Amino acid sequence: MAKKEKKEKNCRLGKVGGQAVLEGVMMRSGDEIALAVRKDDGTIDVKNSRFVSVRKKHKWTNIPLLRGCINMVEMLKLSYGTLSDSAEMLGIDETEEETKFEKWLRKVFGDKLMTVVMSISMVLALFLSVGLFVFLPNFVTIGINALYHHFAQADLHNVLQNVISGVVRMIIFVVYLLLCSLMKDIRRTFEYHGAEHKTVACYESGMELTVENSRKCSRFHPRCGTSFIFVMMIISILATAFVDWNGWPTWAIMLTKLGMLPVIVGIGFEFLMIAGKHPNFITKALSAPGLWMQRITTKEPDDSQLEVAIMAIKHAMPDEFPEIAKEKAQAETDEQAEGEAASDPQ
Repeated sequence: MAKKEKKEKNCRLGKVGGQAVLEGVMMRSGDEIALAVRKDDGTIDVKNSRFVSVRKKHKWTNIPLLRGCINMVEMLKLSYGTLSDSAEMLGIDETEEETKFEKWLRKVFGDKLMTVVMSISMVLALFLSVGLFVFLPNFVTIGINALYHHFAQADLHNVLQNVISGVVRMIIFVVYLLLCSLMKDIRRTFEYHGAEHKTVACYESGMELTVENSRKCSRFHPRCGTSFIFVMMIISILATAFVDWNGWPTWAIMLTKLGMLPVIVGIGFEFLMIAGKHPNFITKALSAPGLWMQRITTKEPDDSQLEVAIMAIKHAMPDEFPEIAKEKAQAETDEQAEGEAASDPQ
């Protein structure tokens, strides 16, 4: 009986995951998406939607390594949409008086203004990421090598150059996260990130999903996006450590490293899936650096934030929570009745 219960508990691993958003949490289980946001009046607004992965539609996309790249693209798309939805649910774009420029933008783009703004933000963030984590580490490494060459009349060994580049990238990443964590709004998001992890851990442990039980759980999770990025950095060091870049033009080095990203992403994804579903000494040891980083990107949430995360996870898994399924069925019935009343010629 004990073995059976343990097996049932383990079946919950990897069944649900999420993301912290503006004053809320998004949870995803299978195709079900639930976004819960705490509004200014203290109420929790929930938006349900569906997101069917291309990996479900086309089985060939589940090839190892390839599925990791596809998952990253889909997660970026989903994250963009979720952040946009959370901003709209909070009414952020309506809280302040519009400037003349903002009025012109709204006149030009209409209802698509928020989509345009979020798209521009994503593009700028992408350029910033490439600049900080690809170009800057390489320029720093080139500078260190030039300085060493000036004094020793020789170049650093290519393995050492690659390790320096990787270490510089990690340092930039850590400093970037630390600076972000000093911002009040970002810290709030990091608290919701902790709430997301705690509720997922509570669910996966088999305990009843309550604020009290969630509070006892860890805010660190092996499948976290922070761990994924850190794992990719470690893999990129190992993947490029023994490549001799001497004699390569700078543009060729950078393009080659960018071209290696899909493979690195694919390997990182496979590792996190294994670590998330098969916790043991080896996977825990390899996951440790990423979990350490979560001390920055997750903060201890308060009870109100845990309530939001619990609401999100329950709405993402209505089949496992009868009260939510009943609530959704009633909402659909009411909506249908309103539609019929609106179409009645009387």
